[in-house]
Amino acid sequence: MLTYPHFTPHFPKDRWTLPAILEHQAAVRPDRPCLSWTDAGPAHSFSEVNGIANRLARGFAKRGVGKGDFVVLFLPNCLEYVFAWYGLSKLGAVEVTVGDSYKGDFLRHQTALSKAKIVVTTAELAPRLADIEDALPHVEHCILLDGEADFRRITVSRFSDLYDDEAGNLGTALTPRDLAAVLFTSGTTGLSKGVLMSHSQFYFFAEEDVQLVGLTEDDVYMTGFPLFHGNAQFLTVYPCLIAGAHCVLYPRFSASDFIGRARRSGATVCNLLGSTMAFILAQPPQPDDREHRLSRIYAAPLSPDLAGTFTERFGVSEFVDGFGQTEISNVFQTPRGATRPPGASGVLMDQWFEIRLADPETDEEVPEGEVGELLVRHKAPNIMCEGYLGMPEKTVETWRNLWFHTGDAMRRDAEGWYYFVDRVKDALRRRGENISSFEVESVVRTHPAVAECAVVGVKADEEGGENEVMACVVLNPGATLSFEDLVRWCDARMPAFMVPRFIEVVDELPRTPSQKIRKKDLRDRGVTDATWDRVRSGCALEGERKRA
Repeated sequence: MLTYPHFTPHFPKDRWTLPAILEHQAAVRPDRPCLSWTDAGPAHSFSEVNGIANRLARGFAKRGVGKGDFVVLFLPNCLEYVFAWYGLSKLGAVEVTVGDSYKGDFLRHQTALSKAKIVVTTAELAPRLADIEDALPHVEHCILLDGEADFRRITVSRFSDLYDDEAGNLGTALTPRDLAAVLFTSGTTGLSKGVLMSHSQFYFFAEEDVQLVGLTEDDVYMTGFPLFHGNAQFLTVYPCLIAGAHCVLYPRFSASDFIGRARRSGATVCNLLGSTMAFILAQPPQPDDREHRLSRIYAAPLSPDLAGTFTERFGVSEFVDGFGQTEISNVFQTPRGATRPPGASGVLMDQWFEIRLADPETDEEVPEGEVGELLVRHKAPNIMCEGYLGMPEKTVETWRNLWFHTGDAMRRDAEGWYYFVDRVKDALRRRGENISSFEVESVVRTHPAVAECAVVGVKADEEGGENEVMACVVLNPGATLSFEDLVRWCDARMPAFMVPRFIEVVDELPRTPSQKIRKKDLRDRGVTDATWDRVRSGCALEGERKRA
């Protein structure tokens, strides 16, 4: 049975804290480039970044922040985000990441759950806090990156005033077991949950990425994904700390300038999420599409059809994938150089985890080759989360029977490759057949007119029908779609029972701040006046036409 190659982490376990890693790199490679804001800005060296973190830590301490205290970072992507994160870690304080698109009750929920006394934000975002100030009795102080803000009760100061004159290391007593951060889940089906991540887990998750992409000090890793999300923090920025690589940050992801950024930054590695690869391929071809240094892409998940097209156009041939969650780190990864079967998420990292594919109702293990919910346990301490902030009942529910229940349905082949099938709650059942929305989406997305799609089950109009398959699609710019053509496309590539009955073209899909699709919204909306119905239109599938 194929498993992920065992490896020795770059640092011993007793040093798995961010301050220890940053201080080591500042001493060993002080003048090497560590962090850049876009490809136009200067590169800050490891020693410069370490000094900035120390100065900010002392500034936070003067405002009453100490070990174990929660501080909310309610910020867009910017260098100050990383500097504040590092500065708080120097004190043993805990960064609480809140997405900069949040407002109203969503913002209140995450901020109030943390009970943080201090929020770091911008003048543009501050009015959103002011709107819910009365619902945030714990917040006492707001630190602004820029401008001014008006609050009735909360006091305000400038981020620039945090910088202390002393840049030496603080020497805070910190262990890998100490809490490092609270990152929130996407909340696709309910209130988002704050994941309690120790320094040990934060380091380990980043170390996994170093191993997955083969990161070295000679690499340049670029990202425009949001820093409040784990992909940017522990799958890009922190791995660069561990490997001594150069990280280049951008305000946000850009499909139109993706190759331009890679060229200008000298990036050798990047991550792509979900449909971002399709967005890049939808851009008009350019004669300089291959003029870059990108050699490896961590694509999660990776569409085999898109990967081939991406290689043909841009010349990048090495794609790797990993599968995990903020709560559990990566449980499966692609071994470097391995020939991965189409659709596979990776092989088990059996050095670190044990897993079970189980019936989600009984927790009994399913027979080999069948689909089951992924249950996980760790073999090494503190490489999974400590639970959920302020939600003990959710922690107990998720860890029932001493296994972490991921909510992901998966299967394994005879060689040991694992395949994501669907979220357990997103799986469909139509006329006795189990259907993976993920597998249907992977076919629909390959249609030339389709940029992205989401497949959900809607209520059947016949007794015993259980679900009907509905596809909500976003078209490529300038594209038109014949519904009959899309049905024929699907009919040629999947079993008839999986072919969508309902299709609707939408301008955009509802998303969480971390860009996960809110399928619950689509299920709740269901069939609308704009929905095309294959059955009522008389569009028969191939098998139906033959029987006729």
